[in-house]
Amino acid sequence: MLAPMVVTVVGTGFLTVCFWRVLLVAVSGRRRDPTDLPATSELPRYTVLVALHDEAEVMAQLVSRLARIDYPTDRLQGLLILEAHDRHTIDAALAAARPSWLEVFIAPPGQPQTKPRALNCALPHVTGELLTVYDAEDEPDPLQLREAAARFAADPGGRLACLQAPLRIRTGHRRADPSPFLDRQFAAEYASLFETALPGMARLGLPFPLGGTSNHFRVDVLRAVGGWDAFNVTEDADLGFRLWDRGWRLGVTRRPTWETPPGRVYDWLPQRTRWLKGYMQTLGVHTRRPWRLGVRGMFALLMTVGAGVASAAVHGPSVAWVSATVLVAGVAGLPPQTPAPALGVLFLGAGSAWLSCGIGARRAGVPYGPADMIAAPAYWALQSLAALHAGWRLLREPFAWDKTRHRRDEPLVEAVAVPVHAALDEAAPNRLSAGHAAAPQPVA
Repeated sequence: MLAPMVVTVVGTGFLTVCFWRVLLVAVSGRRRDPTDLPATSELPRYTVLVALHDEAEVMAQLVSRLARIDYPTDRLQGLLILEAHDRHTIDAALAAARPSWLEVFIAPPGQPQTKPRALNCALPHVTGELLTVYDAEDEPDPLQLREAAARFAADPGGRLACLQAPLRIRTGHRRADPSPFLDRQFAAEYASLFETALPGMARLGLPFPLGGTSNHFRVDVLRAVGGWDAFNVTEDADLGFRLWDRGWRLGVTRRPTWETPPGRVYDWLPQRTRWLKGYMQTLGVHTRRPWRLGVRGMFALLMTVGAGVASAAVHGPSVAWVSATVLVAGVAGLPPQTPAPALGVLFLGAGSAWLSCGIGARRAGVPYGPADMIAAPAYWALQSLAALHAGWRLLREPFAWDKTRHRRDEPLVEAVAVPVHAALDEAAPNRLSAGHAAAPQPVA
């Protein structure tokens, strides 16, 4: 009696996710937000934060990309947030030809050693009215800050706290260790999330998990909610729902940030493990007092963070079960005895995922064809390995940060490393900002 009930509940939940995904595809393209950029004289002061650890290899590339940001330099502050013990990255940052507005900020030693803790250390030193966060591998659209400033200025109710820029994956850049299969599937997955799911939820006025980069915040609101949770390894996902919990609204922008995929399985797996572990942490935090999010907020949490964890956990076993059924039936010379409802759920799930990836990929300009659709179940199944690893890591090392290695996209001239005390050229003053912050506490 219990087994049929479990199957019914799981099937119903799976179908709900399928129809929800199709709905988001439908509503995500209906409305276009105004893109008129404000005059330079009307732009507020803006801060760019980049938390880095063990990123000497990509430092010159990152600084070059940040230098292309189109924003008045007299209203721009940039902080490269580095750990005090990370001498190689500090030397690379000081050696890079940084624009005058981009400083090196040394976070004080402390635990946990996570990206959100580093961001919190820099938050008291932020001078901008608006703030954005970038990662080591990012290449933001030069006009992204201007668009975000325009959207905040045009907010009629004054409740817009954060804007998420779409993240798009470049699969054609030269890298030392490419993985065509993972790169293309990763790009399509990002396209599905940032071109259909998040815009759709923003159109419906729902909260959503932020991406780990290219979030644009009102600084006063960010400080009021306590910044980032230093103990959550997907602090972005948590913060999106924490802002909603405090009565604020989220939105999306149109100008993207380009990134490169992680590469081979040994780089992809730690990244996906960290994401899923952080999703589990976020679920644990926000389901302790679910009434704080309200019905709409809890629904959004379950359909994004909850569905992400659940689908990653069941993809592998589902693919294995279907494959075993077909193989056993083939060896026995019999047609597979698969119930019609199960087949319907299977095809609807795959179809909705293909639709979301296909539409998202077309909007993002990334490749996604029949071969990618056929290969997608193998990629989905691989996520179950990450889910299993994430569950184990959550129990053993809940706050450990699984670092993703970033590589340069193209050959660049190697920057000559210099000691911390060496002088720099006049365009990049030799200035280290020392951070001082109290030991972080978990955000409730």
